[in-house]
Amino acid sequence: MQARKQTERAMASTIPEIGALRALAKAVANGATKEVNEMKLILVAAVALTPLFAKDPEPAKRLVAAREVFSEVMSAPDKGIPQEMLEHAHCIVIVPDLKTGAFILGGKYGKGYLSCRSKVGPGWSAPGTVRIEGGSVGFQFGGSSTDLIMLVMNERGADKLLSSKFTLGAEGSVAAGPVGRTATAQTDAQMHADILSWSRSQGLFVGLALEGATLRQDLDDNNTIYGRKIENREIVNSKRRMSPEALKLVELLNKYSSHEEKHGSE
Repeated sequence: MQARKQTERAMASTIPEIGALRALAKAVANGATKEVNEMKLILVAAVALTPLFAKDPEPAKRLVAAREVFSEVMSAPDKGIPQEMLEHAHCIVIVPDLKTGAFILGGKYGKGYLSCRSKVGPGWSAPGTVRIEGGSVGFQFGGSSTDLIMLVMNERGADKLLSSKFTLGAEGSVAAGPVGRTATAQTDAQMHADILSWSRSQGLFVGLALEGATLRQDLDDNNTIYGRKIENREIVNSKRRMSPEALKLVELLNKYSSHEEKHGSE
């Protein structure tokens, strides 16, 4: 049954080319020069459009999910990310539906998005894709999934984030982020961490330290979104045309923090 479905999908994806080829052959047989030229144009267009019909829908779905996670967290009364933390952040990472628990050997795996302060205008950059793997959170959620948000608080952390791969805790200090509308009770670790992180699972929103987790860019998903395997550093440092899903996420980020507030030491 599975093989049959795959065959049907493959056949469906080639219907535009098959129809155009048949029409072209008929026009050639009848000696219709004008019709032949028109059919050639149709065939070229059909071949060009076929990859769009076969495009992986998952990255777009995750963009929608990432937006929903951030919206729900920021709108929660007295249980969200402190506004001043967001205003001082260089970058943000949102991973909806991060898988955790013993069924993946006590670690985790998930895909999400990052955005940094735009270098070519106000607001946040177009989103780049990330994967998170491994590591320990110090406790588990019983084999369920959790939503993860990270704020990168300085240039050093941002530079590490935009590399092809880096390990939290080893290459960049990470601390559990404070929860609430203000950050008056920050610990020393929170004040000096490169990255602050939070998780939400089963209605519980808490700060957590993601020690040992590896973040890497996902070039395949970037290819799906932007049409080529572009690196995250290039995405956030240039102006890019965004899909409707990506644009809505960036608009929401701008709603809550349209520009970065600089620390006194920066």
